[in-house]
Amino acid sequence: MNPTGGAAATTSGVSRALTKASRSNFTYAFLVLPKPKREALYAIYAFCRISDDVVDEGLTAATETLRSDGRTTSADRLTAWRTEVDACFRGEARHPVTRRLGEVLGAFPIPKCYFDELLNGVEMDLTQSRYGTFAELQQYCYRVAGVVGLMCIEVFGYTRPETRRYAEHLGTAFQLTNILRDVGRDAAAGRIYLPREDMARFGCPEADILARRLTPAFRDLMQFEVGRAREFYRAAQAALPRIDRGSMLCAEIMRAIYSRLLGKIEARAYDVYSQPIRLSDAHRLALAAGCWVRHHLTGR
Repeated sequence: MNPTGGAAATTSGVSRALTKASRSNFTYAFLVLPKPKREALYAIYAFCRISDDVVDEGLTAATETLRSDGRTTSADRLTAWRTEVDACFRGEARHPVTRRLGEVLGAFPIPKCYFDELLNGVEMDLTQSRYGTFAELQQYCYRVAGVVGLMCIEVFGYTRPETRRYAEHLGTAFQLTNILRDVGRDAAAGRIYLPREDMARFGCPEADILARRLTPAFRDLMQFEVGRAREFYRAAQAALPRIDRGSMLCAEIMRAIYSRLLGKIEARAYDVYSQPIRLSDAHRLALAAGCWVRHHLTGR
C-alpha cells in the first residue's frame, strides 16, 4: 500500500469539491478532459478561487486557516497566501489546495510567475475600486484572468508560442464578460470596473451606475463595452494556430459559454440590474456538447 495515497486523495478531493461547489462555467468545460488533466484543472481553479476569496471580508471555510496566525484583514490574509504559494514551489505547502497544486506542478511545470501575477491582480481589488483608462483595466484583466489562461494551456498542451497569445486574449475576454455581467453587483459594493474615460465619452456618470439606473447613456456605454469584449474573443480565435486547435477543446467550450453570456446581455438591452445574467445548467451542457461534437466531426 502507498502510505501517501490517502493524503493525495484527500488533497485532490478538496480541490475537486471546491470547483464543483462553485458551479462555475469552467466545470462544464473540464468534463471533456481526461481525468489527470481534469484533476489538474480542479487544483488550478481551487487555487484561483481561494486567491479571490482571501481579499473578501467574509472568510470561507477554505480560507479560514489563513487567520490561524492572527491574520484577520484581507491584506494580512493575502500576505499569508503569498507565503503559502512560495512554500508550495519549495515543496513545503501546508494548505490542502496548495499541497495538491504542488503535485500538479510535478506533472505540469507551470511557471511561478503566473501565480505571482494572479495575486498581484487580486491585490488590486484591495487598493483600487475605479479604473481611469482601459489600459489600466486591461492590466487587471491580464493579471486575474489572462494568466489563468496561460496556466491552463500548460495542462491542455500546445506546440506553438502563439497559443499563449490566444490564452491571454481569451482570459481577458472572459474577465470583461464577467465585469459586464456583474456591473450591478459590483456597484452595490461601491466598485466600478468600467473605465472612467468610457463613462465620460458616453455621458454616463458614476452616480447612475451606483444607483443602478438604466439610462440611454448606460445602454450606449454597455453596447460599446460588449463590442470591445467581442474584439478580444475574435483576437483569441485569430491567434490560435491550427496545429493547437485540437488540444484547446476545453477552452473553446468556455469561449462558447462566455460568448453566449454576452449575447444574453445584448438580448436584455443591457439591463444587468433587474435580474442576474446567467445560463441554465442545461444550456451550458448543450453548448459543451455542441463543441465536443463539432470537434470530433471537424477536428476544430
